[in-house]
Formats: sequence, structure tokens, C-alpha cells
Amino acid sequence: MRTDVNTAMNTPTNSAFRELMDVRARPDNGVADITGADPVFSTRFKVAETGAGVLAAIGVAVSDLWEMKTGRRQATGIDVRHAGAAINSFAYLQNGHGDGTYETVPDSPAAQVGYQISQPFATRDDRWFQPHFGIAHLKDRMLGVLKCEATPESIAAAIRKWDAQTLEDAIAEANACGGMVRDNAEWLAHPHGKALAAQPVVEIEKIGDSAPEPLPTDGPPLAGLRVLDLTRILAGPVAARTFAEHGADVLMVAAKGMPQIKKFVIDLSHGKRSCYLNLNEAMEAAQLRQLVRSGDVFSQGYRPGVLAARGFGPAELAALRPGLIYTSINCYGQHGPLQDRAGWEQVAQAMVGISYENGHQNGHQIRHGNGGDKPALLPVPACDYITGYLGAYGTLLALARRAVEGGSYHVKVSLCQTGMFLYRQGRVDYGANDIGLSEAEALPLQMTAESVYGPIRHLAPVIKFSETRPQWSNPPPALGGDAPAWLS
Repeated sequence: MRTDVNTAMNTPTNSAFRELMDVRARPDNGVADITGADPVFSTRFKVAETGAGVLAAIGVAVSDLWEMKTGRRQATGIDVRHAGAAINSFAYLQNGHGDGTYETVPDSPAAQVGYQISQPFATRDDRWFQPHFGIAHLKDRMLGVLKCEATPESIAAAIRKWDAQTLEDAIAEANACGGMVRDNAEWLAHPHGKALAAQPVVEIEKIGDSAPEPLPTDGPPLAGLRVLDLTRILAGPVAARTFAEHGADVLMVAAKGMPQIKKFVIDLSHGKRSCYLNLNEAMEAAQLRQLVRSGDVFSQGYRPGVLAARGFGPAELAALRPGLIYTSINCYGQHGPLQDRAGWEQVAQAMVGISYENGHQNGHQIRHGNGGDKPALLPVPACDYITGYLGAYGTLLALARRAVEGGSYHVKVSLCQTGMFLYRQGRVDYGANDIGLSEAEALPLQMTAESVYGPIRHLAPVIKFSETRPQWSNPPPALGGDAPAWLS
């Protein structure tokens, strides 16, 4: 279907796209071709259609910038099934062998254990609780609260001794990661749910004045723009990878030894470079400030206040570099009583009601605890990927505003806000479990590359444009393999 903010053809307008065009807030309608429909995966939530709406909005935002550069708009479009692949891209990462064959990159043994124990468990008060054990230090903190072994049986027995809200509070106090499973009505009645509901799905706040900065006229849409990527593990890296596929110079910044998951590093680092800087070291923090002075976008995935305590908050950096776009990507957002808590995809789904509803796909009212259906996570990490794409979208809109009126901007997106956005998009029926893209369907969407990790095959950019071709200038880099400097 061809969809815009006011009209549709013979099928309903993509509601996610329409909501994002409201965020764009321009008198001209944003127009994109969105073809296909859910279900793509085995869930009643419209995960692929929502992803398609966000990717189509990115297409419109890129076309806005292209028009500023050239005076011409581009036609743009996305297939819903291709969008489904894009919100699960790491599933299409494959290692190559010397005989020209490829196989899907397996999870590490530690990751397999993490998936088994990062699931909902019943509590003493017949609720459900979603812990997260994906990173070693979070796992240690969680086990310290529960006082148990890292096995499903031991964790289940330990959580069964707690009331859900008491455990949620104890885990927050320990700076670990987990949350009580809620239904959507309960979340919307919570003070934090209310705080997020009062904000748009993508917030763009002007935080300083500066002169307009027109875009360079040559090259792809984001040529000449410089992006610092201080994020890891899905949502934030997705945003920065999007800038790279449209020509920006993207430099990943992390402290040496910071926990990472290799599969995600490889899949989410196409087109980027990588350097090590430790913000706890004065000289290295000074190097980052120097990069900020000549950068355009500072994308970070820390909780509110963490970077500000080190002098890298939005106000400090906007003063250092007037015209900076500061993009914040986290779990709970920048508003409400839970904003300081750590969170991941699974926890966001639990908090906003997605896993609660997804556990009873027949639509009957769910019951709590051992007497009812177990909450279930979505078959793809939709909150992570869609949040990353929303962060990219908001940043592109802010760059367009800067080009015309000047100013520094703070772009804010969060996993919980994305979960609420996904919840608003309606439901579909599906006919079988384990549906998705087949290997034959995915193959034309993939590309191959030689990398420091060996030959790989991975998902290529999926948004279509009439004039430009999104692409990455280089394969994923070795972590810390580049100097902390911009390209000439």
C-alpha cells in the first residue's frame, strides 16, 4: 500500500507511520510505500508492521535531508516482511567457510544459559517476575539478591519466596535488572506509565541556540556528518548503524574490557569504526571532549544522570559544541520514578504488558501465577530494534531542524516507550507457531563481506530509495582497532 498521514489506498494507513509523521510536524505530508502485512512472526502483536512504519518514517526523514541537499525529494518504501527481518537482523548473521558455505552464528554457551534463566518466574503472591541475567555483572547482582544458583530450577525456587513488588524494589536497590510482569492497564496506571504516556514516542527537545548548519551538498544523505556512538547491545547500535548506512562517519567509543556480546558487535557495527576511551581517565575523557567539539551527533545508552556526572550530559556537551544532537537511548526514558533503573528488552516487555498479553494469544483474560498462563516474550527483540530505529528517526529530524533554524537538540527514546507504541498498533491473528522468513526468502536480503571476524553473510539495508542506495563503507571493525579521531 501507499501510505501517508491523511490518505490510504484500499488498505488501512499504517498507524505507526502516521504517529511518527505527527512527530515530524511538517505541513507537507510524509509519503512512503509500505507493502505487505503481519503476521510475519508468531505473535498477535504487529511487530513487523510497526517496524515497517518506523523504517518508512526514516525513509521520509532521509528524503527530507536529501531535498535540503539537492532540491529533490526521493520516493521511499519498505516491505513489511523485510522490516520483520530488520528488527531481527542478528538472526541472519552467518559465518562463512572456505568452501563458500555459510552457517548461522550460534549463541555462546553463556548466552544460551542466559536465555534459559532470563524468563518469567512465578512469585509467592501469584504474580510473575522477569529477571535479566544477560551480562556477567548484572547476573552476579541478581544472584546476590536471590541467593541461589544460576539454574532455572534454583532461580524459580528463589523467586517463589518473594512477593513480586518487593523483589522488584530489592533488585532496583541492588542496581540489578528485572521487573514485575504487569498487564498494560496496570502499567498505564503506574506513575511511570503515566509519565511516559504524556510524552510522544520520540521526544525532540531544543536545548540550546546556534547558527543553522546546512548539509554538505555532495555525497550520500549524511555525508560529512560525524556521529559518536557510546552504546552497546542492540538498540543504540541499531541507531548508529542507520547513520552509517546513509554516509555518516560513525565512531564507536567504549572502555577497553567493557562487556560486549560478540554476535551483536559484528551485526550492529557495519560501516562504523571503533576506538577505546575510558571516561574515568582524565586524559581519555579530554580526548572524547575534543571529538565532541567537531562532531554532530552524540548517541549514548546510559541511564539518566550517569554521563552528566562525568561531565558528558546534554547541557554540558551542547555548551561545548553548540549545534550538537544529543541522543539518549535507554529502557525507562527520561521521565518518571523508574528512570534511574537498569533495563533490557525482556524487562521492558514485562513492564508495559507485552509479555503478559503475549502469553495468552487466544485473547482470554490472563490469570496470575501458577493458576494461569505464563507470560511469554515476543519471538523477536522488537523493542530493542524499533527503539534504535526511533532514535535514528528523531536524530534525523533534529538534523533537519538544525539545518534550517540552528540549535542543539536532545532526542529521547526508550524501550518502555517503544513497548507502549507497539501496544497501540492493534493485533492480528496467526495460524502457526514458528513462522517467519525462510532461508530462501532471506537470502536475497543478505550480503557478504570479508571482515576481521572472517567471511560473513548478513542482512543488507532494507529501505528502498529512488535515488540513493543505502550501504556501509566498511565491514564491522575490530573493537578498539581505530584511533580516536575523525576521518579527514
